[in-house]
Amino acid sequence: MALTKRILKLPQKAHFFLFGPRQTGKSTLIRENFSKSKTKFYDLLNTKEFTRLAAAPHLLREEVLSLKDEVTHVVIDEVQRIPSLLDEVHYMIETLAVDKIFILSGSSARKLKKGGANMLGGRAWTRHLYPLSYQELKENFILDKALSYGTLPSVYHADSETAQEILDSYVETYLEEEIKAEALVRNIGAFIKFLSLAASESGSIISFANISRETNTSAASIKEYYKILEDTLVGSFLLPYSKSTRKRLCKHPKFYFFDTGVLLALRKRTCAKLEPATKEYGDIFEHFIINEIIKLNKYYKTKYELLYYRTSSGAEVDLVLLSPDQKIYAIEIKSSENPRDYKGGLKSFQELEPTARLICLSKAPNFRNDDDIEVYPWKEGLELLFGVDCSLLIS
Repeated sequence: MALTKRILKLPQKAHFFLFGPRQTGKSTLIRENFSKSKTKFYDLLNTKEFTRLAAAPHLLREEVLSLKDEVTHVVIDEVQRIPSLLDEVHYMIETLAVDKIFILSGSSARKLKKGGANMLGGRAWTRHLYPLSYQELKENFILDKALSYGTLPSVYHADSETAQEILDSYVETYLEEEIKAEALVRNIGAFIKFLSLAASESGSIISFANISRETNTSAASIKEYYKILEDTLVGSFLLPYSKSTRKRLCKHPKFYFFDTGVLLALRKRTCAKLEPATKEYGDIFEHFIINEIIKLNKYYKTKYELLYYRTSSGAEVDLVLLSPDQKIYAIEIKSSENPRDYKGGLKSFQELEPTARLICLSKAPNFRNDDDIEVYPWKEGLELLFGVDCSLLIS
């Protein structure tokens, strides 16, 4: 199987953190971009390596200082497992002026943030890696496969039976066992029950009170559980649109899991066939499009703020993008080839923001303009939002 060329470009001459969920291909991307003969790798998922450095973090400094001149880069994979190593890295950069470039990858920023870990005082850039984008897969992209199994590399390139096994294992050993191993919550049973409910509610406005009652857990704990999911990079919040930033923070957000395959595994639906024109298919298609926008927004540094819109009377827009130059895009996402019922929410939003550009992303085969609403085939719509034919950038 040929390697998929990723959109994300890694810095060659700057220290950086590379964050992303497990199995998104961080280690593979690093190995593709940095010569084995010029790079020293520390893999903290390796039990022997972890035990050795956890017991004596200073060994890292002693070993790096002893590296040959031709070794230019030092990689510490899953660095959040031993946050104290960052003190050693910072000391080498700041005090010893070591001429090596440090690459620090991890699947969770939470342990670093909560533990007050040394984030190198701004001397390291930050990059994020996500599951494969349709733009990376190019001619190998199949929409229904991406919806049903997601785009984690090991899953997408597997046959359907193997893909199901990987996803089920991913949920059991990563989303559940890793949470337990890192002691992020005291009541793992309540958290696992919450995880199932969070998956069923993914893409909906979060009712902390309802989930609190369902899990017999305090609302404060439910909010903390969602923060754990965000910090372990398995999902993202969308805040509600308001002209007041303060009001956005006061209202209930939505939460989207990072991958449709993982979401369906959490919902115990890995064996189910998604049927077009069903509510479930539309829900998963919406998740896919929003996750694509999250990825491309990071990769191309467009710096859109992602929000959703809903009124007290129920008018709703799936996604609102605010650009740094104050352009506003209101976006409805429809999984039909002949989309309907997208005008209400968009026209409601237009009353609030008359200059907003109204867009429907769908499976329609061709572009059309309908009462000032631009109805796009979803790929064309995404290329519009990111300013270029993005496939040209990765050829």
